[in-house]
Amino acid sequence: MDDIIRSAERSIDAPEKASSRLKSRILSELILMEQAEGPLRILSQSRAAGEQLCIFEHAVALLPSDDLQSRNPCAVCHARLLGEHVENAPIYWPGCPYSRYCGH
Repeated sequence: MDDIIRSAERSIDAPEKASSRLKSRILSELILMEQAEGPLRILSQSRAAGEQLCIFEHAVALLPSDDLQSRNPCAVCHARLLGEHVENAPIYWPGCPYSRYCGH
């Protein structure tokens, strides 16, 4: 997930001027593009590599199914919806990629 976030940040010419809503939408689109190419990295592997996971990703990482762990929990998370639709949304989940764009 951190690779996707870094790609999103590089794809925005002036990140300090881009709205948090735009950054969130770009991140969501990049994740969808990544999923179209194949399964995402398994969350337990991401955690083992030192990447920070949000509370929901931690819960999914505990599941024994690699198929479930390679899905994107952000797709059904309220934080993604808030990030995409509310400027500087009040998202305070530690590890949430959308909270990074909202200034928290």
